[in-house]
Amino acid sequence: MAIIINPIDPVAFSVFGLPIRWYALAYIAGFIIGYYLFKYLTRKDYAPVCFSNKEYDDILTYIVFGVILGGRLGYVLFYNLPYFVNHPLEIFAVWNGGMSFHGGLIGVIIATFLFAYMHKNSDKSWIKNGWYILDILSVVVPIGLGLGRIANFINMEVMGRVTNSPLGVIFVGQTDLPRHPSPLYEATLEGLVLFITMWLLYTKTKLKRSPGAISGLLCIFYAIFRIFVEQFRQPDAQIGFLTSWGLTMGQMLSGIMLIVGITVLICALRKNKL
Repeated sequence: MAIIINPIDPVAFSVFGLPIRWYALAYIAGFIIGYYLFKYLTRKDYAPVCFSNKEYDDILTYIVFGVILGGRLGYVLFYNLPYFVNHPLEIFAVWNGGMSFHGGLIGVIIATFLFAYMHKNSDKSWIKNGWYILDILSVVVPIGLGLGRIANFINMEVMGRVTNSPLGVIFVGQTDLPRHPSPLYEATLEGLVLFITMWLLYTKTKLKRSPGAISGLLCIFYAIFRIFVEQFRQPDAQIGFLTSWGLTMGQMLSGIMLIVGITVLICALRKNKL
C-alpha cells in the first residue's frame, strides 16, 4: 500500500510579494548552521588551524560562491549541456532548479584552496591549510546535503522509480504510480548518517592530523551512499541510463569521486604515516 501525500507548496512564504521557496531556505539554513559548526570545531581545539572573525566571514563568502557557481555549472555540464547551449541565458536562472552536488564539491574545493592561497603566511603551507579547511568542511557538508534533499522531496524533484514497496509515495494530483521517496533516502544516508560518521571520524580519531584524510573519507562514503541510492532514483529524463545495464550519471560521477577519495586518503595517510 502506497503512502498518499498531498503536495506541499514549494513556496514557504512571501515577503512583499517575493516568493521564498523551501529550496532557498534549505540553502540558507545549511550555510548558517555550517558556519557556526565550522567555528565550533575550530574553537574547541578539534582543528589544527584557527581563524580570526574576519577570516570566518571570508571563508563563508568563498564557500557560498563555490557551492552556487560550482553546483550550477556542474548541472549545466554534466546533466543538460545541449539545452543550455541553445538557451545560454537559462544558465543564470537558478530559481528554476538544477544544481549538481559533484559540481558544487568541485566549486568548494577550488574556493577553499583559493581562500588558503589568498590568506597564506610565510610560516605555514597554504596547501596544507587548504586541506585542513576541507577536512573541517567535510563534517559540515552533510548538513546542507540533508536539508537540500528534504527540499527536493517537498518540490517533488529527483523522485524515485516506480515501486510496489510499502515505502512508495503518491503525490495527489501529481503522480499516478507509487515511487520511491529517493530524496528522503538520500537525506538519511547522505545527510544524517554521513554527518554522524564524519563527526565521529573528525572528533574521535587522529585522522585530522593527516590533512586530506577526512576529505578523502567524505568522498568515499558519499560515493558509496550515492551509488546505492541511485538504484532507487529515477534518472534525469534528458539523460536516462548511460548503459544498457542501468548506469546513471550520478553513479558514474560518484564512481570517479570514489577513486579520487581513495587516492586522497592513501596519499594523506602515507605522508603522515598514521
